[in-house]
Amino acid sequence: MRHTRPLLESEVSTDPLEQFGAWFAQAAAALEQPEAAALATASEEGRPSVRMVLVKSWSQQGFVFYSNYESRKGKELAANPYGALAFYWAPLGRQVRLEGPVSKLDPAASDAYFATRPLGARVSAAVSRQSQPVASREALQSAARALLSQASGDHGPSRPPWWGGYVLRPETYEFWQHREDRLHDRLAYRHDGGAWRIQRLQP
Repeated sequence: MRHTRPLLESEVSTDPLEQFGAWFAQAAAALEQPEAAALATASEEGRPSVRMVLVKSWSQQGFVFYSNYESRKGKELAANPYGALAFYWAPLGRQVRLEGPVSKLDPAASDAYFATRPLGARVSAAVSRQSQPVASREALQSAARALLSQASGDHGPSRPPWWGGYVLRPETYEFWQHREDRLHDRLAYRHDGGAWRIQRLQP
């Protein structure tokens, strides 16, 4: 159910990460994949691209997602290491936008996460050269079967060097609440001398 209460400065946390956690908990009760977010990147020339990713964790250090480092997004982040995430939770009439620098996650952390993935997902990550052309679906499946036949038990392949985590460290947050009269509520958090300052934006 969409929230009809206004989003007021007096009722939100002064810490945007805490506010995100509160909203995420409500989204998790209403959606199957609340961690799905649109990730926008741009090339060195400023040409944008966007795709959906799954944000696997977040903390004071940033928001973590995983990908192939040689994919289009990986190449763009190597050339222009800034990104934007947008979570949209339609049943609640809410979205959260984050913007900031993006860097690779520590390899040990990527290794640890990769080991938790199902065997099929590990095989897929190891055989896929994400964003590169492929002759056919069968070619991908054949490569996956060949690698799977080499796997010992459920251990599967190790994390390939071209796959791992990224962390986006927000410099800005925006919390958006739908209102039926289209005078939507938008509260932006920005750093001001080391502290977060909340500013209301017009819809």
